[in-house]
Amino acid sequence: MSRPVRWTYAFVDRPVALSERACAFWTAVTDTRPSEPRGEQEEFVTLLPEGADACVKVQGVVAGEAGAHLDFAVEDVPGFVKEARGLGAEPAAVHDGWAVLRSPAGQAFCAVPWQGESVRPPVVAGSRLDQVCLDLPPSAFDAEVAFWSALLPDWSARPGSRPEFHVVEPPDGLPVRILLQRLDVERGADGGVDGPVSAHLDLACGADVDAVRVRHERLGARLVARHPHWTVLRDPAGGLYCLTGRDPDTGGLPRPGS
Repeated sequence: MSRPVRWTYAFVDRPVALSERACAFWTAVTDTRPSEPRGEQEEFVTLLPEGADACVKVQGVVAGEAGAHLDFAVEDVPGFVKEARGLGAEPAAVHDGWAVLRSPAGQAFCAVPWQGESVRPPVVAGSRLDQVCLDLPPSAFDAEVAFWSALLPDWSARPGSRPEFHVVEPPDGLPVRILLQRLDVERGADGGVDGPVSAHLDLACGADVDAVRVRHERLGARLVARHPHWTVLRDPAGGLYCLTGRDPDTGGLPRPGS
């Protein structure tokens, strides 16, 4: 029997030496305030919205580059972990009450206890941080689509707007969805990307991508690239993320003619 996900968190993973810089930027972007640091190395900070439940956290990482991952809040952590392992996930670390796992391609995610979160934060200055995008080599793409679709059976898994995308969208009310993106080349190949599977954050901005970009640049982000339907930025802590033309209320693409 599937253990339903009750809430989702998007993690901003940044080098520990730059985590304060990351917190300052992302609290401004999301109109939140930082919690007190916690963890053995005070590496975790929750971004607290006013009048809603948090769905974004910052983690200072000792090893690895800037990236992102998801936490799934569930009522039965051991049951969720067992199901994930049965589908091909590997345990990375087991803690008191929560666990870190890796997908078949190596993407980290966590199973944590649900603590009653239910109120999604609002759209902020025309945008909403609502998506974690997994950047996958071609050889891993189909297996990752199968894994996430099976792990989250009550979510809607479907092909995206382009052949290299696959969307895994949660039921109404959950704040963060998943986008699987197939890269053009294998990692480590000529012109490819070195290192393990990576992930980045996406914000839905609707028709306000340029206005949101200007705001983020004023907060310290730098423009990396512009594409027809998304813009790539780098935050002050070195992490890449995207501003997309998706509707910040629904997460979907704008309707034709709108």
